[in-house]
Amino acid sequence: MKPIIYQVLPRLFGNREKGKNILNGTLQQNGSGKLSAFTLPFLRRLRNDGYTHIWYTGLLRHATQTDYSSIGIPRSHPAVVKGKAGSPYAIADYYDIDPDLSDCPEQRQEEFDKLVARTHKVGLKFIMDFVPNHVARQYHSIAAPKGIVGLGSGDNTAQAFSPQNNFYYIPDQCFHTDGFAPGSDYQEQPARVTGNDCFHAFPSANDWYETIKLNYGVDYLSGRRTYFQPLPSTWLKMTEILLHWASRGVDAFRCDMAEMVPVAFWQYAIAEVKKQYPQVQFIAEVYNPERYRDYIHQGGFDYLYDKVGLYDTLRAIVQGTKWAADITPCWQASSDIADHMLHFLENHDEQRIASDFFAGNAQAGVPAFFVAALMNKAAVMLYSGQEVGEPGMEAEGFSGLDGRTTIFDYWRVNKICRRSRGLTSLSKEERSLYEQYATITRLCSESEIVREGTFFDLMYANFDHPETFNASRHYAFLRSLPGKGVMLCVANFSSEPHEVEVRIPAHAFDFAQLQTGTCQAQNPISDETQSLTLIPDGFVSINVPAYGGSILLLPTSKNS
Repeated sequence: MKPIIYQVLPRLFGNREKGKNILNGTLQQNGSGKLSAFTLPFLRRLRNDGYTHIWYTGLLRHATQTDYSSIGIPRSHPAVVKGKAGSPYAIADYYDIDPDLSDCPEQRQEEFDKLVARTHKVGLKFIMDFVPNHVARQYHSIAAPKGIVGLGSGDNTAQAFSPQNNFYYIPDQCFHTDGFAPGSDYQEQPARVTGNDCFHAFPSANDWYETIKLNYGVDYLSGRRTYFQPLPSTWLKMTEILLHWASRGVDAFRCDMAEMVPVAFWQYAIAEVKKQYPQVQFIAEVYNPERYRDYIHQGGFDYLYDKVGLYDTLRAIVQGTKWAADITPCWQASSDIADHMLHFLENHDEQRIASDFFAGNAQAGVPAFFVAALMNKAAVMLYSGQEVGEPGMEAEGFSGLDGRTTIFDYWRVNKICRRSRGLTSLSKEERSLYEQYATITRLCSESEIVREGTFFDLMYANFDHPETFNASRHYAFLRSLPGKGVMLCVANFSSEPHEVEVRIPAHAFDFAQLQTGTCQAQNPISDETQSLTLIPDGFVSINVPAYGGSILLLPTSKNS
């Protein structure tokens, strides 16, 4: 199965009624989306649009400036919370659900279980975050099952490092907030190491100061010497967390900053989870291509972020600083693990395509998504709002004006709000963009050729006729599956429509078992057909819209 993932931040999705959009506004002022906004009709629409998975981002209870002490939730000190809502990646309790997302916060666990049930009812797989590298500075579980020993319980705080400590310590020093919250009365003694490997007590505003790093048995102060036998306490406790959520119906975990945690832990934990839940999948956020194969072949991950690779290349093409032909060396660098990659153009960390920081034009992202989704069997992901052109050009509070949709603040995002209400709430332009994305995601889901077929890059045969094929703006490839047919796919990164002529070399005929002669070829995007003649090293003419893509279904040999 080719995963087609819809990522969504529930805090923003469905925030329809209360949102006043006051800068640095509170929950009471700006409101929050709820799990109940993910209705069966909405989820069915996602499934009908071809999505196979939905990643609910930020479900776990995290540090926040909102006071829920009246229902027994410990308050977070505001000095160590980023934004009024707080970062979804500063986990305050791995076993709890964020109360902001519940219609009745006291019943947040029950509301979570109902969301899992609704998601599964329509045939979607349920993805949630697993944040293994760091926790909120005031982490304390109130929802852990009976018998679970809390993180940090039993740590020897006099030791900077011990294999059985859950945290790293800076003995005899208190934690200083001068670099990000001067004058704060926050107390932490001894100081614990900050999540982004800041091994001193004076983190800056640019550090992950709201988090503390977890200890997996790596002594960073002694040349990263490892102590993996006996199994570190953190390994066991974090595996218990994964098993807990798998037992409640979670189908996949997106593992935050997975490369900051030793591969050996993943090898252990993923194997332990798959012993009991063999269908559960693991997605790694990784950024070092030199380590990709370690996390797949040793760690056991099913999919890895293709950020430092395809994302960076496609973004540069959209922005005009690279050629479309640069996609070829990009995929070649990871061709042996292509089926394990996760392609995307937006997520909660990246700038919106429509923002002034990226393309300034939502339509310009369509050919990039066309390539990312269709070029091979890799997973593909779309971030909620991308399909309606959300620009992320608001200064919501902590995150400022940066071309991203905030993860730190309470906010009502107009386009996402209307998207959650249904397609009739969209403007004509938004509906057009939505349909273009939906056409691609449906094709990914419905076409065996896309799901199971092989990939053949045609660029090497198309550099010598620039008047009809511009290798800086056009990218062409085949997808083929014996007995099912061949797809000729052409992306146009130009602002003008083009009639593109693509040479199909003789080797491609052999590789894809293409049939020679005259045939009728259908475009599954436009539903139009055209007559063409297929000969080795001959040309096929195809009309490609501005900032878009086109496909022709070609016949295979009768004896294939």
